[in-house]
Amino acid sequence: MKIFKFGGASIKDADSVRNVASILNKYIQEPLVVVVSAMGKMTNAFETLTEHAFNGNTGHMEKQFGFIRSFHLDILHSLFPDPRHKAFTRVDLLFQEIDSLIKSNDKRGFDFYYDRIVSFGELLSGNIVSSFLQESGNVHTHCDARKLIRTNNSYRDALVLWPETSENIRNAFGLINENTPFILTEGFIGSDPEGNSTTLGREGSDYTAAIFAYALDAEEVVIWKDVPGLLNADPQILSETIKIDRICYSDAIELAYYGAKIIHPKTIKPLQNKKIPLIIKSFSEPELPGSVISDNDEAYQQVPSFIFKFNQTLISITPRDFSFINEENLFGIFGIFSQFRVRINLMQNSAISFSVCIDGENSGFNSLIEALQHDYKVKYNQHLELITIRNYDQDCIEKVVNNRLILLEQRSRATVQLLVESGSSNS
Repeated sequence: MKIFKFGGASIKDADSVRNVASILNKYIQEPLVVVVSAMGKMTNAFETLTEHAFNGNTGHMEKQFGFIRSFHLDILHSLFPDPRHKAFTRVDLLFQEIDSLIKSNDKRGFDFYYDRIVSFGELLSGNIVSSFLQESGNVHTHCDARKLIRTNNSYRDALVLWPETSENIRNAFGLINENTPFILTEGFIGSDPEGNSTTLGREGSDYTAAIFAYALDAEEVVIWKDVPGLLNADPQILSETIKIDRICYSDAIELAYYGAKIIHPKTIKPLQNKKIPLIIKSFSEPELPGSVISDNDEAYQQVPSFIFKFNQTLISITPRDFSFINEENLFGIFGIFSQFRVRINLMQNSAISFSVCIDGENSGFNSLIEALQHDYKVKYNQHLELITIRNYDQDCIEKVVNNRLILLEQRSRATVQLLVESGSSNS
């Protein structure tokens, strides 16, 4: 059996949903699990709605809610000309829940509130896609992912409770038979032991597909994208890109860890543990072979891979007393970063200074700086660019740096990371 995952770009409008049905028609004779993300850019839209609702910005909240509702209703009207179709009732019930939640005073912290609201992007998508597939003759069972994926309560980045989750998934797979040949479910979301909605981390639908594959010992996972496969760079940043036909798990993990957007960082490990191949294919040209990530360690074309992270912040930390950057100081510094859930993208230390690079768009930034300043002198540069090159050479470095000032550089045998200026402001 196979796991198919369709991301937001592959179900961004009514025509895209019809294309999903067309793709599935080619595989209808074999058992499948189909995982869908929120439609288009709806996760971003729900994040904005969550922020307005949590902060009490009623006017902006209602406007954003209206935008989200209209987006989904437009797709519904295109897919189902009859406004009495039961799909409208399903979606309306979900919007009633959202409306109640955003007007509720039960917020219990932003991360908890975020997971309750943002998860509806996937729930709406799952119901719309499922309704259309049933209408078009693709008979299946629709399973709410929150009833299958069990997690802890680390909201916004929940950890999977594997034994219970695997049992739930295997039980759900037992529903597949000749009359209902596949299961459709949502990516990115789960629930904690108390039944509260959780999310698996941004872009976590890929990870959901890997969880199902692991639990079911799947033959392969196919992620349907708007690109022909795994490219060596984002084509919106570098015009000349190369498709990588085959890559091993370890290199894929490295690329995902450094920020390659085509794969969620947690996706590869469950597949590697059971040697399940991951295939990246184009939903617009499904007949093309795509790219394969597997345990095949045979030599493949060693092309440089470029990963760009924008809006980065460099923080330099120096002890206020006469101590050095030793194990004790590092223990305290890492504890502060962990407390505010700020991920470090790059780090480097000298005798008296510790420098880190983090994402600039971070809600905990001001609190982090304030906490660090209690025992350390802190300076930071904002609006920087972090460039990671896998399989690099000097020509690659010069091409992307383009005479800009390098503030931080780190090299290993296969990878170089460069933090460069892109119009910074200092403090």
